Amino acid sequence: MNELQRWKIGLAVGLAVLLAGCVPSHSGSIGQVEIYPSSNREPNWLRNGGPIEFEGYKWYPVNDYEVLDDEEVLQVAKYKGMQVFVAKISTRPYDRIYTKFGKNKFRYFQRREDD
Repeated sequence: MNELQRWKIGLAVGLAVLLAGCVPSHSGSIGQVEIYPSSNREPNWLRNGGPIEFEGYKWYPVNDYEVLDDEEVLQVAKYKGMQVFVAKISTRPYDRIYTKFGKNKFRYFQRREDD
């Protein structure tokens, strides 16, 4: 084997090692950050204004959303198959909870004063 062949083999092995480190894992997370799956379609009960019952209160959807990274929220419950989140910086009593309906799109919910 001549010097050029050894150089090509070394280059190929080096590239293979480098590229193997770039392959994403399928664990649902990047590093230590949880990646939450989402659906682009919200359930009818939510679209019709139905509340989420969480921590003894009824939370109603607001006709707006926030753009948040998954690393900014924490899943605290599931309700009718929907993941329920709070902002990681929030403390109890929460003023908002969220559901995810697209990449970085979180619909927020608030309690009504009369409930």
